[in-house]
Amino acid sequence: MNEHALSDRLSCVGSFVPDQARLADIGSDHAYLPVALMLQNKISYAVAGEVVEGPYTSAHKQVQKNHLEDKITVRLADGLAAITPEDQIDTVVIAGMGGPLIRSILADGLANHHLSGVNRLILQPNVGEWPLRIWLQENGYQIIDETLLSENEKQYEIIVAEPGVSTYSLKQLFFGPLLMQEKNAVFLKKWQHERQQKLRVIESLQKAKDPQEQKIAQLKEQIGWIEEVLS
Repeated sequence: MNEHALSDRLSCVGSFVPDQARLADIGSDHAYLPVALMLQNKISYAVAGEVVEGPYTSAHKQVQKNHLEDKITVRLADGLAAITPEDQIDTVVIAGMGGPLIRSILADGLANHHLSGVNRLILQPNVGEWPLRIWLQENGYQIIDETLLSENEKQYEIIVAEPGVSTYSLKQLFFGPLLMQEKNAVFLKKWQHERQQKLRVIESLQKAKDPQEQKIAQLKEQIGWIEEVLS
């Protein structure tokens, strides 16, 4: 992968970035996404944020190599602290992290007013999608688009959210309100696998000295949801 040939996952993330957006890519790694989008003339300005020195240096080199220093700013900062009001960021991408970390970054950003003026969040959690959707609903965001794709035998969910009121059920937040409507082949494969995993966890918990009845009941409820959606 490079700035001229993004992975399917990053290409899909990039497809949700509005035309001529002012983008912040948090956890940008090599800055492949903002550089690619800038080379395609899809965005007008970008901040590539990194909290680790190595990836920050890599992102800097990538921007310099493509002579985009005047259009992409690379910053060493923790999460959304990479954004300043002067950047006038309207779109934030946080991709390739666990859902709990994305939630933490968003919560800190909201508390410190870094999300002021941001009209769109494009999130790609590697795990923990359900709690992330719950956080979005509880903090004044509605899910306007979702997709689920497979790459290298892994499934990736992309959640696109914008400010607004939403009233999704717990079950909708569990599967993704739009994903469970579409039920594409990747969705069906993922949840068939998840069902088997949860059955194995229940079996393991039931053999334990302390069987954790509450956890077992929760898993059984989730398996019921999965079977209902798959039927």
